[in-house]
Amino acid sequence: MKLRNKLTLMTAGAAIAIGGAVPAFAEDVTLTMAVPDWPPTRIMKDLFDKNYKAASGNTVKLDLDFIPWPDYYTRLNTSLTSGENRYTMAVSDSQWLGAFIEAGYYRKINDLIDADPSLKATLDDMHSAPLQAYATYPYKSDNYYGFPQMPDIYINYFRSDVFCAEDEQKNFMAKYNEKLPCTPEEMDNVDWDMYEKFGEFFMRKKGEMLAGKVLDDDFYGIAYQAGKAYDFSTMQVNAFIWQYGGNIWDETMAPEGRAEGVVNSPEAVEALDHYLRLTQYMPPVVKTGGMDIFKTDELFREGKVASNIQWIGFGESSINPDTSKVSDVVAFALPPGLRGDDGEIIRWANIGGQPFVIMTWADDTQVKEAVDFVKWWLSPDVQHEFASQGGQSAIKSVYTDPRYNEYRPWNRTWAPGLDWQKDTWHIPEFFELLVQGQEQYDLAITGQQDAKTTLDNIAAFQEDLLSEFGHIEN
Repeated sequence: MKLRNKLTLMTAGAAIAIGGAVPAFAEDVTLTMAVPDWPPTRIMKDLFDKNYKAASGNTVKLDLDFIPWPDYYTRLNTSLTSGENRYTMAVSDSQWLGAFIEAGYYRKINDLIDADPSLKATLDDMHSAPLQAYATYPYKSDNYYGFPQMPDIYINYFRSDVFCAEDEQKNFMAKYNEKLPCTPEEMDNVDWDMYEKFGEFFMRKKGEMLAGKVLDDDFYGIAYQAGKAYDFSTMQVNAFIWQYGGNIWDETMAPEGRAEGVVNSPEAVEALDHYLRLTQYMPPVVKTGGMDIFKTDELFREGKVASNIQWIGFGESSINPDTSKVSDVVAFALPPGLRGDDGEIIRWANIGGQPFVIMTWADDTQVKEAVDFVKWWLSPDVQHEFASQGGQSAIKSVYTDPRYNEYRPWNRTWAPGLDWQKDTWHIPEFFELLVQGQEQYDLAITGQQDAKTTLDNIAAFQEDLLSEFGHIEN
């Protein structure tokens, strides 16, 4: 036995002898976790350091490796495939589940759920969309591998000073014979046709007037993801396709579900055409393939865009005067969607956010402490505290509490937005599908090929790849 453990046991025994409550086998346990470097994980670390006490009596340390988002997949993949077994846990994108589960890295957690009624009750209290997206493999199966850490969805960030300006209201009415939406409630009713009008109407050159002021730089009406890196066009393209009644290749229908005829259906082509048409009203960086989530966030915070479709997870930086020039005028609404024949807006979107996962090499003590940490994190009090600092909760009893909408101005969009979420593939070959699709979308976004050619190329590639790996039967 190591000297440290001997001393630990002696100390524990002495405490018990005098009536103390220190467990006989208390020890130091470190949970080393790979996480993306952004506010939700920074908040989690701060809450843990200030408040966490292990139920076991052990001294538990949470050691987070903060990795920039653009490098996160590569660095986590490198660590896992190297065999170094560095991490006990990770915050994983849902798309990585299949690849890292099949490779033997992520631990199945059904036994942990079955053995813990309180943990099962917590998961039963979660909205089905994030739970299925973050926890299941195959997608929507009964096999669980993750616990939601930070659920995320798209919302509309907009400049209230610009949309509510009296002269802009007057000029918009004169041009379109429609009222320019101003309040969050009015903006909730915006469809893609109205959003396109925002793009056209608010395109201004340096020196022109905007909301009664002379612009010192070019200004643009709209922005959303259209970047070549990682998944920074796929997520938003998927939303358009689903809203038009089309589909991506659906892994829940394997092996009967096809790619050809589905991925490049007439509905999907029409949807991609619509997505591409709106890019003409965005800042010119979109034509370079550089309109990723970080660029749209930066452009909005710099005051160069009237409306930005962005993840909720970026909300904190937009309301912080230290990081945002529009912190005092930013407002939030549901994202635009396609208006159906019944007049209602169809808002299907690709869910964001990430789960916790436990690594297969974690020992029994680490697994127990990891589960206790997750239970603490998902407890109502901690989830409320997380939400009060800008995080989100997938737990129904938390986000339906009247207090929830008071924490942040965007929280009013959370509950209605969750009901419209779907996810992309979880299969091990997701990265090949994603990279090829991103390259094809980039050719379309940069004007090198049309929507039909793009989707025909994607469908043919996916049909071949998915057939090769047995996901489609020929």
